Amino acid sequence: MAKAVLTNPPTRVSILFNPVKGQPVNDTTTSSSVTTNPFDRRRTFALSLYMTLVGYSVLVALPAINSAWVAQLGFTEVQVNRVASADLLGLFLGSVATSFLIRTGNRRFIIYTGIGLAIIANGLCMVFVDYQGTLLLRVGAGFGSGLYTAVAVAGLGACSKPREAFNWMLLAFAISQFLELQLIPHLTMNEIYGFFIATYVVTLPFVHWMPAREAEKINADAAATERVQRPPVVAWIGVFAIVIAYINIGAYWSNIELAAQAGGLDGAWASQVVAWSVLLSFFGCFGAMFVLRKFDYDRPLIFTFCLMVLAVGLLAIEVTAAIFVFSVAAFNFLWIFIDVYQMGGVSVTDRSGSAAAFIPGAQGLGQMLGPLAASFILDAGWGFDAVFVLCAIAAALALMIYGLIYIKYRHISVAGSH
Repeated sequence: MAKAVLTNPPTRVSILFNPVKGQPVNDTTTSSSVTTNPFDRRRTFALSLYMTLVGYSVLVALPAINSAWVAQLGFTEVQVNRVASADLLGLFLGSVATSFLIRTGNRRFIIYTGIGLAIIANGLCMVFVDYQGTLLLRVGAGFGSGLYTAVAVAGLGACSKPREAFNWMLLAFAISQFLELQLIPHLTMNEIYGFFIATYVVTLPFVHWMPAREAEKINADAAATERVQRPPVVAWIGVFAIVIAYINIGAYWSNIELAAQAGGLDGAWASQVVAWSVLLSFFGCFGAMFVLRKFDYDRPLIFTFCLMVLAVGLLAIEVTAAIFVFSVAAFNFLWIFIDVYQMGGVSVTDRSGSAAAFIPGAQGLGQMLGPLAASFILDAGWGFDAVFVLCAIAAALALMIYGLIYIKYRHISVAGSH
């Protein structure tokens, strides 16, 4: 998931749900701002949350899906990286399309279109199982997912307190990621596609919970309650930083199990380490909640990226059992901590919602470029150690971007600080 950054400690806030009106009540907002923002309603928040988890389901399960493509369809390591990149390219294109459509278009229509495309493309993947056919169909499935997911992320970003909304989303995300990585290795390829189809179908009866169109008054109210002090261009710099950060995530997550096997570690054991390490994402979420209330935004984010460079870079030196466990555990804790800051930061710095709608596209583009670059590295015969050098470089570049933001804006707070 770009992080806006703070030098002043943020106001201590929490989201509570009003059991009568079904709306989340924030202890720093007025009741009028709550009632005028339909995206704060419990059912709208729940739908946006569920849709986000579904939209990212392929992304989070890439290690298991890549292994399935190799074991069940006979794809090579280079091919699975390119198929994964095709899926994420579609996610990027769908998100970009949504960012242009969402202001004037009907959000429900966009959701229905995304669901239809995702179901059709995943269904056809059961029929056309060759490499070229799968490559093209994964672009279509990713495009549908991009339309669907961008509306969901924009809905979370439109909440009165988007940082808290994204924190809850990533907490649920950690749970779904763990469950997926436990389930998918036990499924056939067709059952995996069927699982994705079913998650989209479940959405259909509840699409009407999403507000059909953007309400201009929502943004006006949000601007009144959240003082924008850093310029909105910082949000777009943050979107670019998400792309860079996700090159690391995409290359690492797509290849970690394959690298373990290539390094002589047991494949089944490595798969279980990856699956169970996902539980550390919970601690990443809770850590972000604590830091969000106690410290500024810039320095924790910069420090976390320093640790990320170390976590992924160690595998470029040697892949032993101890280093593998440390790297995977640290990666799962750190990336979700980082995402809370990146996604929430983009939303509060640009309250128009345009930048927030780009978030899935930025993530998809980064996750597409990461495996694609890894495929060329492996095709050139440089090995997995070079892939992890790429991961470390990408994390270091994101670190540099946030470091420069800190140097320039360290005396200026982000929107939402009081």
